[in-house]
Amino acid sequence: MAFSTVVTSGPNLFLPKKPQNFHFPIRCLSSPSLSVSSQPKLTQFDLKTYWTTLNAEINQKLEEAIPVKYPEQIYEAMRYSVLAKGAKRAPPVMCVAAFELFGGNRLAAFPTACALEMVHAASLIHDDLPCMDDDPVRRGQPSNHTIYGVDMAILAGDALFPLGFHHIVLHTPTGLVPEARLLRVISEIAHTVGSAGMAAGQFLDLEGGPNSVDFIQEKKFGAMSECSAVCGGLLAGAEDDEIERLRRYGRAVGVLYEVVNDVLDAKLMEKEETEKNQKKGKSYVSLYGVEKAIEVVDELRTKAKNELDGFDKYGDGAAPLYSFIDYAVDRGFNVGDLS
Repeated sequence: MAFSTVVTSGPNLFLPKKPQNFHFPIRCLSSPSLSVSSQPKLTQFDLKTYWTTLNAEINQKLEEAIPVKYPEQIYEAMRYSVLAKGAKRAPPVMCVAAFELFGGNRLAAFPTACALEMVHAASLIHDDLPCMDDDPVRRGQPSNHTIYGVDMAILAGDALFPLGFHHIVLHTPTGLVPEARLLRVISEIAHTVGSAGMAAGQFLDLEGGPNSVDFIQEKKFGAMSECSAVCGGLLAGAEDDEIERLRRYGRAVGVLYEVVNDVLDAKLMEKEETEKNQKKGKSYVSLYGVEKAIEVVDELRTKAKNELDGFDKYGDGAAPLYSFIDYAVDRGFNVGDLS
């Protein structure tokens, strides 16, 4: 069956601290180019099982990748965030799904997938710091700096970035992935986390004006998803035009997920809490309101699915990537419960 581009009164949402009977208030899409008949004919895909299976494999690989050594405290702080219960593992799962689109053996993608999770965890550690987003809680648990102190949290984040690169180089089987591809993967990740990527998004979230919201959303929230999809394609040896499709797809899905989060928060939180939360960051909801944000959701969902239309020749191989788009809106299960 096709992956529908129309959101109806679909699955209940299962998000932490949110009512389970709330449905996302998105309008049905009316664009003729996005009718169900125009989408690739894909078999029904069980995203929950796919994600659960990958989570178990990735969690085991991450456990092995960060053993406790001397000095123990820094490794314990690193493990606290990387191995945290409730972690969605969205970057590594996206990477593996993009890699498998082209028919590769997922074992070749696991080192990069784990590295992406390390980089993602490092970015969250730094985002939560008092000088940044000042969040004492992450995934329902105390943030890294709340447990280990600001100084150790900074060091743990600093250590995870290079560990990710080291893990790719040391553990990727060169018989399956040529070194030239690994260089492109490492370059992609470095660009994503640097001053042209996530760091720039975080800076403008702190200091930028209202007109910077598009840049912030793309760099702070879309960049990691974009990088994950692109790295999967690079590992698999995808063509340049396919890489650019994955880039646009991943960016759209990453921003889509965050905008839906903002809309749900605005709908479900008390007015005082919403206003307080909106002061901590710049979003489409805080700047334009819920109705405009819902329009953005429509546009992003459309864009992501249109990019995947270019992978028709791979048939059901694109099924996980299509299902990520619908999950970003529908939230048919709680990913945090899978780890």
